[in-house]
Amino acid sequence: MGATVRAVVLALPGGDALSTRRRSPVAAALMWPLARQLVRQGYADGVAAHVVHYRFRGWNGGHAHPAEDAEWAVGEAVRRYGDVPVCLVGMDMGARAALHAAGHPAVGSVVALSPWLPGGPEPEPVKQLIGRRVLIVHGTQDDSTDPDLSYRFAERAKKVNRQVCRFEVHSDGHSLHQHRSEVFALTADFVLGSLLDRPYARPVADALAAPPPLGLRMPLATGFGRALRA
Repeated sequence: MGATVRAVVLALPGGDALSTRRRSPVAAALMWPLARQLVRQGYADGVAAHVVHYRFRGWNGGHAHPAEDAEWAVGEAVRRYGDVPVCLVGMDMGARAALHAAGHPAVGSVVALSPWLPGGPEPEPVKQLIGRRVLIVHGTQDDSTDPDLSYRFAERAKKVNRQVCRFEVHSDGHSLHQHRSEVFALTADFVLGSLLDRPYARPVADALAAPPPLGLRMPLATGFGRALRA
């Protein structure tokens, strides 16, 4: 018999800007290793994780279908498990969906990995992040989603919510593959710290406390995960 679920992680995959094709199983599969690591490290404390499957693989302009699906998934988690804290962890388009859906009352924290935050005349909303803990992670060599846009978003979010931090993964690209172990360790530290009220690792605590730009351009150190296990 499994442990009682006391907290939930919802993993939100990437996608396309415009598409009404069915969800991408490949994008969903990319989130499973991170979800499994979070469950492995948090299972004894009642952490469950689910990968969200979208209706469509596209954001589709004002429809914002993945954000709607993320909000629905949060509601389902509450229906299934009761009044438990939820953390949204998204990649690429899924990171944008996570940030948009953060206004749900059950959501206490958000992780946005290589977030797709397209520039435009209408700025991305940030008020829904008030009262949430937010971690943004972006590779400095990302040529798919602009790290400068995520920095500017983080600046705006930090003005309404001090509990925002952003880490830069130097020399890494969109998939954050070169430093996957460090990114996974950073995500796990933030997610489990937020959901279970554990102390954060020193770099995370420092990034949350530091004013811009320092706390929004925090370098992710090589060996971050190994240092925590030492």
